[in-house]
Amino acid sequence: MIKINGMKFGLVATSYALGLMFTPLANAEVSEADFNALKQAVQQLSEQVKNLQQTNLVVQQMHENDLKQVKELQAKLSETQKTAESAEQKSIAASQAQTQPKPRMPLDEASVNHNFQMLGDAEFQYATADKQHGAFMQADFAPIFLYRGGDNILFEAGFDFILQNNGGTPGMLTDSAGNPVLNVFNTATNTIPNSNGKGYTTTINLSFAQLDYVMNDYLTLCVGNLVLPLGTYSERSAGWLNKFPDSPLARGIVPGTGIGAELRGAVPLGDSGKIFNYSVFGVNGPGSADGTGNAGQLDIAGGNVGFRSDGGVANLHGSPSGGGRLGVFLPFKPHYDLELGVSGQAGEWDNAGTHLWMAGVLDASLHLGPNIEVKGEYIMSRFGSDDAGLVHQQGWWVQAGYKLAGLNLELPGINNMELLGRYDSLRDGMGTTTRRTSVGFVYYLTGALLLEGDYEFINCTDSAQPTTQLILQMSYGF
Repeated sequence: MIKINGMKFGLVATSYALGLMFTPLANAEVSEADFNALKQAVQQLSEQVKNLQQTNLVVQQMHENDLKQVKELQAKLSETQKTAESAEQKSIAASQAQTQPKPRMPLDEASVNHNFQMLGDAEFQYATADKQHGAFMQADFAPIFLYRGGDNILFEAGFDFILQNNGGTPGMLTDSAGNPVLNVFNTATNTIPNSNGKGYTTTINLSFAQLDYVMNDYLTLCVGNLVLPLGTYSERSAGWLNKFPDSPLARGIVPGTGIGAELRGAVPLGDSGKIFNYSVFGVNGPGSADGTGNAGQLDIAGGNVGFRSDGGVANLHGSPSGGGRLGVFLPFKPHYDLELGVSGQAGEWDNAGTHLWMAGVLDASLHLGPNIEVKGEYIMSRFGSDDAGLVHQQGWWVQAGYKLAGLNLELPGINNMELLGRYDSLRDGMGTTTRRTSVGFVYYLTGALLLEGDYEFINCTDSAQPTTQLILQMSYGF
């Protein structure tokens, strides 16, 4: 404002000086050119005054905005300081509360129901082979019960309800834990028959039941009827998760579960998502079906449960078996990853404790995008016997799948289809070798309802076995 007032004063003074200069010539005649020049000079001075006024107004508004922003920042800083002080007080209070014992509060019904879940799967099959009659089968209903008892305590249990014809030959089905389900008259099944005098038998099997205690972020203690980490099939592919209606042949030479205790966990390898996972366990291990050490009486399916039929509690042999798994998970980018693992188990198996059983598994899994999956296992076992000496068993399987959604074809239903291929083989160590090639598909009716099917070409040294087999299955996971 001082500058503008000064300019006005200058303008007045200039006008007064010009008046003095032209006073003596008041009576003289003024030319038109001089008058226009004077008029133009006065207009220019007037415009400069206006511009200065506008500039001063803008500067004043900017100054007022700056003051307003400073006040807002001061208010936000005050709120932040209050929030920080409140958080610090809450942290101190929480720390003090943790050091004090908390009274045990009974769980109300709402909390119990919130911590309880029932999951599982059901499979219904139709199968036909070249040397057998085709039939519809209610193969398996496998509920899994989950309960969370707190931040560190978990419990899970799985059952299998199986309907099977009496007097049939052993099949190739497995329960939800990956244990082979044989004919009910074989004691290796560990099932409860209920034939009701009819031509079929309903069996109920406790597949697994384990209590988990999370000790820290890297270690969990598991006890009970454990799903054993011999490879990854039993934990991740058995039942509804298996994209083929039946299991690989070689899975029949290793147990899916065992009674005992296990320590397991995982450790991250850097910040790129790589993980090293591990487990170590001790279980009763395989036993003898009739108490002898004959090779044909090896009970892999888990008959050694530590509880005798006469009410006594005892292991069938003198020492439990031990084992574990080491694995590494290597992600490259989303949907691209590789997992490798090695696992094994060893211990006595006959009642006299004179023969050892051992098994080893190499497993691998590869994902190349969301539509390509390749996985497989190599499995071997060795055990001594009274009648056959040292028995060598080995087998392997590899399975690949491709989801047709990767073709980006706008055709009805094609994006719901996955094509599968599998090759597996087994040498049982007692003279029988079986090789099998399977081609199959999965049609995803929904994310949980699947229509599966495969056609198998079987080459077996046992001439009684079929050479071809077709299996169709409807699966539902819940």
